[in-house]
Amino acid sequence: MREWLFDVFRERPWWMSAVMIFSAYMAFVYMPWDIFWKPVEDDQEVWFGILFTGVWAKILAFPHWFVYGAAVYGFRRRRPWMAFWAPAYTAQVALGLYLWTAIETGGFSGIIVGIFPAIPMGALTYAFWIHRDYFDPKPLALRARYGDWALVTGASAGIGTALARQIAADGVNVVISARREERLRNLASEIERDFDVETRVVVADLGEPGGAGELADAVSDLDIGLLANNAGLGYAGRFDLLDGERLRRLVTVNCEAPLVLTHALVQGMRERGRGGVLFTGSVAGRQPLPLHAVYSATKAFDANLGEALWAELRASNIDVLVLEPGTTETEFQEVAGEIPHAGHSADEVAALGLRSLGEQPSVVAGWLNWLRANAASRLLTRPVVALMAGHHMAKQTPEELR
Repeated sequence: MREWLFDVFRERPWWMSAVMIFSAYMAFVYMPWDIFWKPVEDDQEVWFGILFTGVWAKILAFPHWFVYGAAVYGFRRRRPWMAFWAPAYTAQVALGLYLWTAIETGGFSGIIVGIFPAIPMGALTYAFWIHRDYFDPKPLALRARYGDWALVTGASAGIGTALARQIAADGVNVVISARREERLRNLASEIERDFDVETRVVVADLGEPGGAGELADAVSDLDIGLLANNAGLGYAGRFDLLDGERLRRLVTVNCEAPLVLTHALVQGMRERGRGGVLFTGSVAGRQPLPLHAVYSATKAFDANLGEALWAELRASNIDVLVLEPGTTETEFQEVAGEIPHAGHSADEVAALGLRSLGEQPSVVAGWLNWLRANAASRLLTRPVVALMAGHHMAKQTPEELR
């Protein structure tokens, strides 16, 4: 609990933490009571100094609830939009207090008296305004945080290529690994030309027994400070219709390879007193996924492993993150045998992962994916979740494989 509290309140000014605590109380305690239990005839809501009662107060309580919930999230995750939202909201509260008091008092006295209750919120508005740079995106500073070298697996396409480029753009030398040598060579040339860093190409088949160990040996002479376990396979279709050897390879790539590589490289990170490990998981790991059963099981493995290591390695100054994208515009769908469907860009997903590394144990790409991943598992029973997921996956799976 003490470590969690440290994470929640670190680096933030005390007065900003106090506002976050107040917002949390309003979002999780007062507003639910106000909306669902407080009698309609007793309800009151104030917006811009205007008092609403009864049914209108109930209706306008919902945006208030959203405002406080957004504030908690914005403070907790240090979102850039808070630089405008925080002073704007406190300014309208200050204005509301002034108008309400001035109108209640009336006359010239009201103009003067109304200033006093507005002073505290006005001061808070000023404080938020002069400290708005707190919410500016923090520089990645990957080289300063983790060292000179990173290893990215599955770097020949999609999220892996995006990760390699963005890591290199931040000044870190990169080892890029995958099975397709020509693609890796072309990527290495682009990275060296565009970002003035060193690269190393290591061709490896992580689906073969011993493949991950061979890759670890190939980088043993380097101080790998950042490991991106990105290589992954998918295979869509009804379990009994799928090829057993291909399923074995899927498990080896998605589970065994990140385990072996992380275990091999984290030793050096501990000795150096710093490091970072990123697992490319999936929202598929948040629930059973019929017609993608083995894939979702492997991603559940990655999620549990990564979040456990986040807690286990934090004392050694090693950051761990599980990046959980939904559908992404890569070649994954084609290779997995899915019917093509729209998704997020690989660059956006990679940027989210690198930005979140060191901030939290896992991150889901996209609000809709977050809602799907959390609402279903928390509000519905396991049988219902599995059946709904199967219905959704049937739309993305060729008919002959259902």
